[in-house]
Amino acid sequence: MIPRYSRPEMSAIWSEESKFQIWFEIEAHACDAQAALGLIPVEAAKTVWKNGAFDVDRINEIERETKHDVIAFLTNLAEYVGPEARFVHQGMTSSDVLDTTLAVQMTRASNLMLEGIERLLTALRMRAHEFKRTPTIGRSHGIHAEPTTLGLKFATFYAEFARCYRRLQAARDEISTCAISGAVGTFAHIDPAVEAHVATKMGLTVEPVSTQVIPRDRHAMFFATLGVIAASIERLAIEIRHMQRTEVREAEEFFSAGQKGSSAMPHKRNPVLTENLTGIARIVRAAVTPALENVALWHERDISHSSVERVFAPDATISLDFALHRLASVMENLLVYPDRMKANLDQLGGLVHSQQVLLALTQAGVSREDAYKYVQRNAMQVWQDGGSYLDLLKADTDVQAYLDDATLESLFDLDQHFRHVDKIFDRVFAYQPATDAR
Repeated sequence: MIPRYSRPEMSAIWSEESKFQIWFEIEAHACDAQAALGLIPVEAAKTVWKNGAFDVDRINEIERETKHDVIAFLTNLAEYVGPEARFVHQGMTSSDVLDTTLAVQMTRASNLMLEGIERLLTALRMRAHEFKRTPTIGRSHGIHAEPTTLGLKFATFYAEFARCYRRLQAARDEISTCAISGAVGTFAHIDPAVEAHVATKMGLTVEPVSTQVIPRDRHAMFFATLGVIAASIERLAIEIRHMQRTEVREAEEFFSAGQKGSSAMPHKRNPVLTENLTGIARIVRAAVTPALENVALWHERDISHSSVERVFAPDATISLDFALHRLASVMENLLVYPDRMKANLDQLGGLVHSQQVLLALTQAGVSREDAYKYVQRNAMQVWQDGGSYLDLLKADTDVQAYLDDATLESLFDLDQHFRHVDKIFDRVFAYQPATDAR
């Protein structure tokens, strides 16, 4: 992924240096296990750890000739280890190294992404409580519906990202498996104890049955989970973008001193961060379909999955990690305009209280069909001509026959809409990420 959309901590996981370091550790731990079984000399295993090293440029030079990256690595490693290098990679196949390394990288990447979700959850919790009872208009189909609070809006996103957190924990646990089972996964030339030892040392669990490769349904679930998280990021980003529209202007991204919004129009303050997040979400979701298509490999293995994973595994995790922290920053610094929210809420002259009037009429004895007619005909007049919905209802003889002025005025009270806010908050914010699970 390009540096513009990368955090160094995540990019480092996918660097060549980090990859080869994991390869070395897998091979060295395997040697330890082989020595413990009496299959190779103990001193040979010690020598691998003592002398083992690699040079990325040299590995790439060798690969240009061998056309095989693992062989190139082992050749370069042998240049450092010396004669004892003959005991390295005993009974193993390339996929043992490659798939186990990918599992380590995805596990580490998951931990960073979980930290990003934690940061976002903290910001959402803070802003939700800050605006717990700040009135705003709820919209359906983009049209004014009924009053809600900005805090409730943010609470819905908190609940959604709490689900994302749990999903990513589960996906991480599912992908964190080790396979050191040799050609076609039969352990014909290597003891399963080697696999168990490497798994423990690398922070993984043993793959119950591999076919030379770790089954790709695990990877498909992992990237599908990243796709769902990306979709949730886009949902919040789009909400902020809509709130920043000039005609709405209920909230906006922080605009720093010296920031420029347009090369041509100096007045512009554009939602560039959340627009950017919408685009990044597309990149992450683009990994889902190829991850699903990688599940079906020929027989025990082929490498049709390999080239795809080398591209989208780094790109998807680096992009999502960056997006989570960018979105958390947006929420931490979001500018909110309660007065503008109140003005928008009152824009339609009280039409947002129509359901309360409808229900009051039915409670007073009017059929639902007639009540709907009384309420709607006055509402349509406000849509067309403006004015006060309450005043029109007070002047409607059909409505007045059932509801007096004082009753009608009570139906235009915002508190009716917010009386269960505390209950909802208690439900939502009972959840705390299990940060110690990592």
